Amino acid sequence: MSATRASRFTPLQRGLHWVMALCILAMLFIGVGMVSTITQSHLTLVSIHKPLGLAILALVLVRIAVRLRSGAPGLPADLPAPMKLAARLSHYAFYALMLAMPLLGWGMLSAAGYPVTVLGFTLPPILPQSDSLHSLLWTAHRTLAFAFFALILLHLAAALFHALVRRDGVFEAMGPAVR
Repeated sequence: MSATRASRFTPLQRGLHWVMALCILAMLFIGVGMVSTITQSHLTLVSIHKPLGLAILALVLVRIAVRLRSGAPGLPADLPAPMKLAARLSHYAFYALMLAMPLLGWGMLSAAGYPVTVLGFTLPPILPQSDSLHSLLWTAHRTLAFAFFALILLHLAAALFHALVRRDGVFEAMGPAVR
């Protein structure tokens, strides 16, 4: 397919992508900061991390609904089959992580007996209180955060490959409108 590819994601899909990209990157760095300090800033970071995680969970549910309704532009016909498979699997991995990370965080807090309060509302625990479960979920949350960061780096590398090397319109499908 040429660089004049006509098929693009909808403006809503592009907006959700970029807002969520910023939120997720912020979450990853806030998470690193949270586990790296025991000062007062730890509590500040936690107070940002929890509601932002729930916002990401809500946004990904909207994003999935929009994706199911609107679909996605096709990949270039000349893209090798392994690259098409990698693109499809990486997007499944992104959606899985965008759902799993906030749910693991909520479950982890539930297992620790910590309330999850957002905008003055306390959400119900989603798991029973258990020290061993909390430890397991904390490890899973941390491990998947590193996997998420690695996937983001791969995604950025693929985007740059499509934009600068292949110039096949894939990057432009999610990029800003070109005049």
